[in-house]
Amino acid sequence: MGRLDVSLDDKFDIAKHQVLLNGTQALVRLMIAQRARDKSKGWNTAGYVTGYRGSPLGAVDFQMKRAAKALDRANITFQEGLNEDLAATALWGAQQAELRGEGLYDGVFGLWYGKGPGVDRSGDVMRHVNMA
Repeated sequence: MGRLDVSLDDKFDIAKHQVLLNGTQALVRLMIAQRARDKSKGWNTAGYVTGYRGSPLGAVDFQMKRAAKALDRANITFQEGLNEDLAATALWGAQQAELRGEGLYDGVFGLWYGKGPGVDRSGDVMRHVNMA
């Protein structure tokens, strides 16, 4: 078996199948992979990532900022929320334009993150999102 040529820079390159990354970097790659999957089906989509920057979820905001160039190339926007409620509402709003025919994309896929109490408090937003 030959030597495998792997670089830390490969982690957000969807063409690379063996990569070195941690869990929060995997979330970044997941978003990029979703965009690549949509594009392969001919769908013009965009991604939106938001959440509470105080979330204990292993520095997901830090990883999203570090991957800004890769996210931008994949048409994915990262924007920290002031709190979980506003972040969830922003993601919901990003997806609403497509429902009314006013959007620029075939759809918007998203990732929302938060901490326990914020998840509890954001229940109304989640309930309304699922009814839309």
